[in-house]
Amino acid sequence: MRIRTTAALAALVAAGLTPLTLPSAPASAAPSGLQGDFNGDGYRDLAVSAPAAPVGGYSRAGTVVTLYGSASGVTSGHRKVLSQSSSGVPGAAEKYDLFGNATATGDFNGDGYADLAVGSPGEDVGDDTSGGTVTLLWGSASGLSGGTTVPDPAPTKHDAFGQSLAAGDFNGDGESDLAIGSTGTAVWIYKGGMTKAGGNGGKLSLATTVDGNGQGVYQLVSGDLNGDGTSDLAVGGMWSSLVYESGPTGLSLAATLDDGDSSNRQHLAIGDITGDGYDDFVFGSPYDLNGWASGGGSVSVFRGGVDGISEEPNQVINQSTSGIPGSDEYEDAFGSAVSVGDVDGDGLADVAIGSSDESIGSATTTGQVFVLRGTPTGLSTSGVQNVHQDTAGIPGANEDVDRFGWAVQLADVNADNRADLFIGAEHENDGAGALWYLRGTSAGAGTSGVTSYGPGSVGLSAAGGSFGEALTG
Repeated sequence: MRIRTTAALAALVAAGLTPLTLPSAPASAAPSGLQGDFNGDGYRDLAVSAPAAPVGGYSRAGTVVTLYGSASGVTSGHRKVLSQSSSGVPGAAEKYDLFGNATATGDFNGDGYADLAVGSPGEDVGDDTSGGTVTLLWGSASGLSGGTTVPDPAPTKHDAFGQSLAAGDFNGDGESDLAIGSTGTAVWIYKGGMTKAGGNGGKLSLATTVDGNGQGVYQLVSGDLNGDGTSDLAVGGMWSSLVYESGPTGLSLAATLDDGDSSNRQHLAIGDITGDGYDDFVFGSPYDLNGWASGGGSVSVFRGGVDGISEEPNQVINQSTSGIPGSDEYEDAFGSAVSVGDVDGDGLADVAIGSSDESIGSATTTGQVFVLRGTPTGLSTSGVQNVHQDTAGIPGANEDVDRFGWAVQLADVNADNRADLFIGAEHENDGAGALWYLRGTSAGAGTSGVTSYGPGSVGLSAAGGSFGEALTG
């Protein structure tokens, strides 16, 4: 199910982070209820993480920058910067907290404004080193403001609580629920109806058997694969992904998707590629060694339907697939990031694919991004778009270890019914990180008028701390 979701910020402690004051919406304006719209003005916003950013002299404390949407898209001047040193945000910025390492958006308190869940998997909780914590940043007419901590139900059973997050309506009551993963093998689902005072609406535990190889639940993603109007949940570990589908008795295991000989985490996304009313499951395996590719990575598509998805993919795409630019080479990391959204406005979701370790010319591990269009029969491998920093119109230049395409996000931030493409390069400029904004057009992601943002342009220190490592909108 596609969930339609709907305090001023103090100066950050000695970090050189300069928040901007946002204009408040008129008192009479009702919030839009739109997914990712933190200030309720009818435009989706984008949360950009810099989890390794220094705050107040503490290295890798972490920061999240929100770029607010508008009729002209997002700009660096219309933003808010939040960390654990911000007024109203629980906790305190500390070394290695990694605030923003994972994020998810949903209207968790049902007020019509989208809220942002932020994971800090490195947070020390009492004597529990790297126990992890999750903070809810609340949406309002002035944007994200204040926060509430989500309690860890089993702190002795795992570490890195909040290293993965997903929002969805998993029980069909019309409210946004929050799924949280950690190094353990359980996913905790907090029911919607949470409150700013700390009430969590009740919680359910979804037991899993993900073989995390010491990493546990690495990624969570939700969508409606079986068309019943309630969210299903995909749980990604190190070696396999589990798909839990909704039903009259709640979520139940429907498919186990193994990653063959790969020993790396999957990258997951869900959306309706074929336009048949059922979401499809996209599974990126960036270091695939199981015969689908020679270690260069692959992306598999599992079609949704009334009976959910099968355990065999309908499509497997890599750089040996006809129509995909480049060639399949060891450690290209094709599938290092995936996102689903309708870039060209034809009513069918397209897929953006990162290949973050691709070498281009003499630049090694510089990275590129592909956009494949959705069709009634699946992803088209004809007319595939690929962009990198030497593509005409894309600011910057291909350099060693930029990792352009480490993160991708498709989100319509100007309400023109076309998803815009955001690309993160977490190691640009020696780890400072950067973000690129390509506007959606009828011909795909536009390479005219592309905007790029470094950490300094959004109020962060030049060090940045992997700005663009995670994107949510």
